[in-house]
Amino acid sequence: MKRNIARAIDSAEASCNRAGVRLTEKRKNVLKTLLSAGGALSAYDIVDVYKAEFNESIPVMSVYRMLDVLAQENLVHKLATVNKYVACSHISCDHSHEIPQFLICDNCETVRELGVRKEIIEALNDSVSKAGFTLTSQQMELHGRCDDCLQVVDHHA
Repeated sequence: MKRNIARAIDSAEASCNRAGVRLTEKRKNVLKTLLSAGGALSAYDIVDVYKAEFNESIPVMSVYRMLDVLAQENLVHKLATVNKYVACSHISCDHSHEIPQFLICDNCETVRELGVRKEIIEALNDSVSKAGFTLTSQQMELHGRCDDCLQVVDHHA
């Protein structure tokens, strides 16, 4: 796990350097916090984990600003429906990324990131355009139950 985090941080630094954006130590630590979280965190959650992990207090407004920078660089994603953030699962990938779709378990709050195929997004945009509407974000967040939570429900039924 630590090797994957280190690799993701190296990739994030390279990406930021190419874009002319500084990946400051605090931004890097916020990204590490999300990478090691294993799930979505709110800015307030990040403040708590950051203090415990790095023995330093940071204001929540600073965390929001850092998250904005990380999101602009596609290193983290904001999940608008739950007001939380996740590290991009494709930070270390060399392939071009598809539009993210997030599967959010309403029971255990795990989040899986999937890419939506280009032709699906094109069809969606075409349909939306015909309805006289323009999307400002193509990110999709779908809520439901993960297989683990469904198995628990099945065993208790």
